[in-house]
Amino acid sequence: MLAARAVSRVLGGARIREALAEVDDGSALRGRALVQELTYGTLRHWGRLDALGGALVRKPIADPLLRSLLAVAIYQLDHTRAPAFAVVDRAVFAAGELVRPGAKALCNAVLRRYLRERPSINEAVIVDDVARWSHPRWWIERVRRDHPQDWQSILEAGNTRPPLTLRVNQRVTDRSSLLRQFEAAGIIAKSAGSAGIIVDDPQPVTALPGFGAGAFIVQDLGAQLAAPLLDIEPGMRVLDACAAPGGKTAHVLETPRVDVVAVDADAERLRRVIDNLTRLHVDDDRVAIVHGDAGAPDGWWNGRPFDRILLDVPCTASGVVRRHPDGKWRHRASDVDRFAREHARLIDAAWPLLATGGKLLYATCSVFAAENDDRITDFIAHHDDALRETLTFPADAAHRGGQLLPSRSAAGHNQDGFFYARLRKR
Repeated sequence: MLAARAVSRVLGGARIREALAEVDDGSALRGRALVQELTYGTLRHWGRLDALGGALVRKPIADPLLRSLLAVAIYQLDHTRAPAFAVVDRAVFAAGELVRPGAKALCNAVLRRYLRERPSINEAVIVDDVARWSHPRWWIERVRRDHPQDWQSILEAGNTRPPLTLRVNQRVTDRSSLLRQFEAAGIIAKSAGSAGIIVDDPQPVTALPGFGAGAFIVQDLGAQLAAPLLDIEPGMRVLDACAAPGGKTAHVLETPRVDVVAVDADAERLRRVIDNLTRLHVDDDRVAIVHGDAGAPDGWWNGRPFDRILLDVPCTASGVVRRHPDGKWRHRASDVDRFAREHARLIDAAWPLLATGGKLLYATCSVFAAENDDRITDFIAHHDDALRETLTFPADAAHRGGQLLPSRSAAGHNQDGFFYARLRKR
């Protein structure tokens, strides 16, 4: 019942965390975890689940809560070990409570028909692309156009469960020591990337050994490549232009004797930067936290050029939808162009802050070319002093050019979809 309300709120435009907070009834941790699992899972597979619900009735279901409730129930039937009779009973009860008493009979009939005809109904609905790939039609068409060789694997990866990936904080411990702590606590984990750990059974990070001591931070393997790709040397002055929530800022500060200015326009998210840096034991005298718009540096820049700039711009997050499945249903096709215009504004504002010979690393967590290669190609066409450098990624990191491809669960370098481009100022 709570998951159905959360799903309905997301489809109405709310972010998934906001929706979950709104429906939180104070249940114990286990109950909250179940509501979260059902909400995230239903949204990952919404395209197929909603199509199934529609195929099982004679006329379209107008009530958004009932549509969401049926989708959550079908998700449970297909993706969990809950007994079918219990799923149906709970859904029928919830239909009466959430919608109207008369909805109970409809809910019961739909779910029991699905149990009888599951194979044929699934086969019938997946002829439609939205049901087959569980992404909006415009999204599917854009990925197919931008990635003609990889579009199917990108869409499939977006519907998988993401791994719990950590980056070891080298100031506090090393990876081998942290893995031994995990093993002693009965937590199965493995090394990944140069400083990463993947926990096999995702669980609350605050309960993991070393969290309170600042031994690690949650960070995807793709995001962990940002600091190394900046090519930082000791003594440099570095700008993290869109710094929240601070994982990349902290990684940059592992380089000895660098000075960092971390800027973000969102005051609330900037507090997360401070909280993360504090927990990770980052020296305050090497980093300046600035509340400001990276696209309007006159309000905060002191005129001293930077040797390196990390410009990790806000985007559609189309490369991380396995972590944030609400994104693919909240965004519209027009949002891509809106973000692209913002990216152009940000990179044009950041470039004058870079010293001659310095390097700017442009980054997104998107797979849309309009936010990635197209932006860099357009920028270079209008800036004779910008030279795009060739990037080297780990051998097991799937990529095409600067585009890291989101991975399927079994991949050795199990990464989200990130894009990187490094520009040197001539």
